[in-house]
Amino acid sequence: MQIPEGKKIYFASDNHLGAPTKQASLPREKKFVAWLDEIKKDAAVIFLLGDLFDFWMEYKRVVPKGFTRTLGKLAEISDSGIPIHYFVGNHDLWMNGYFEEELGIPVYHKPKEFTFNDKTFFIGHGDGLGPGDKGYKRMKKVFTNPICKWLFKRLLHPDFGMRIGHYMSVKNKLISGDDDAKFLGENNEWLVQYSRKKLEEQHRDYFVFGHRHLPLDIDLGHNSKYINLGDWISYYTYGIFDGKKLELKTY
Repeated sequence: MQIPEGKKIYFASDNHLGAPTKQASLPREKKFVAWLDEIKKDAAVIFLLGDLFDFWMEYKRVVPKGFTRTLGKLAEISDSGIPIHYFVGNHDLWMNGYFEEELGIPVYHKPKEFTFNDKTFFIGHGDGLGPGDKGYKRMKKVFTNPICKWLFKRLLHPDFGMRIGHYMSVKNKLISGDDDAKFLGENNEWLVQYSRKKLEEQHRDYFVFGHRHLPLDIDLGHNSKYINLGDWISYYTYGIFDGKKLELKTY
């Protein structure tokens, strides 16, 4: 895709709406919606890289209550013709058609490559990629197992299931992040290692991820960069590509 003159591509990740409570996250939600309202004026494409919600589980005919402002704004932007792409994170693994059917937003469960103005982007949430994080990788296999998902939905009433899911999600806690969201150094960051490994296979100009809750801009060499988008909890950072370069900015 060639970006039209004056248009930009925007990237955001890790809002964790609903944490620690819906009431406490409401000011953050309003701030995010205000940002969406501003960027729609010159957005060519918008990428949301997961964990928009702190917990999201779709049943066949039931979706989580709340987040009306966010969902309404995304619907408005999508209906206006601006493409929005959504990558599931580790807190919203259980998306199952609602965004596609109701909002017209494609949802990806694995990283995907895009090309804009001859620049290649490798984009994903980032959970479970690279070396290490073995405990989470084992947990993710359970969470995404079709039988486990079927049992969760069939044996638990949605009210009870949502309550359990939200409790476990808040207790998990990437949201507070004091222990987890600390820069480990370039050589110890799993997503940096993952990006460098992918770079050996094929050149990409940008590797763009969320998950770490840290705004990071790291030169990988060979005219390639690793970008982590930070979050909308502590940093309120986002990525913006103007057709020539990708930068991190703070709202």
